[in-house]
Amino acid sequence: MTTIQIDKTSRWFGNVVAVNDVTMDISPGVTGLLGPNGAGKSTLIHMMSGFLAPSAGSVTLDGRTIWRNADVYRHIGLVPEREGMYDYLTGGEFVLANAELHGLPDPGAAATAALTTVEMTHAADRRIGTYSKGMRQRVKMASALVHDPSVLLLDEPFNGMDPRQRMHLMDLLRRMGEDGRTVLFSSHILEEVEQLASHIEVIVAGRHAASGDFRRIRRLMTDRPHRYLVRSSDDRALAAALIADQSTAGIEFDPVEHALRIQAVDFLRFTHQLPLLARERGIRLLEVSPSDESLESVFSYLVAA
Repeated sequence: MTTIQIDKTSRWFGNVVAVNDVTMDISPGVTGLLGPNGAGKSTLIHMMSGFLAPSAGSVTLDGRTIWRNADVYRHIGLVPEREGMYDYLTGGEFVLANAELHGLPDPGAAATAALTTVEMTHAADRRIGTYSKGMRQRVKMASALVHDPSVLLLDEPFNGMDPRQRMHLMDLLRRMGEDGRTVLFSSHILEEVEQLASHIEVIVAGRHAASGDFRRIRRLMTDRPHRYLVRSSDDRALAAALIADQSTAGIEFDPVEHALRIQAVDFLRFTHQLPLLARERGIRLLEVSPSDESLESVFSYLVAA
């Protein structure tokens, strides 16, 4: 059972704190590292893969320090978000070079197997400079798998992939998790994580915000206060009806938008009561739109919860 342990870990760059006192365990199966852009996901992954040293705390693999531990690196495969590839090489040459760097007994066979796994044998003889974004992602994946690692770390792996490529990669990662590998991928897209991850770690502004399966994370997001912008044919009457209902905690009129700004504390009741109360009073709803549905606002709520 291969587990990455992150214990009270921080990483700063000068005066900028990228990761702040994070503790979590990444166990076998597929884990989604969810958070908005700039949350510190890449920094965490770089520490898990041994490319960065923690400024404080520790990052270990089954109790062994990862930083500057070549033996541990043999068990880890990394698919970085940034592309550090050589466009003048073919895809096959790039994966073969990684196999040789790992000192594998049969690097050619290992490279071919990895390219087959990601469905890139048809383009193995083409230069990487001619590849699409999705093809480059798959060759990076092949190079990360070439030494058959027990841990696979992927930083925004679905960027640039078309729907078919995305579904294939999701199926591949799902199978690896089922086979007992420790797979972690980062994403800022909730739907990607929902489709693939059995466990979710949420990070925002460098801090650990939440942990659990998707149902728990979704429930935390649903149960938080929601804010809406509502325009109607009679804002005064609608506000009077809603303020008396237990689903709302505050209503104010926005003179700039000529609309109501409503804070709903019971999301399900509010979405049921709003059209019901409007119909009972003969009020036409002209616009109902969430005003705080960005991932940043959702994750910020989770940090404060």
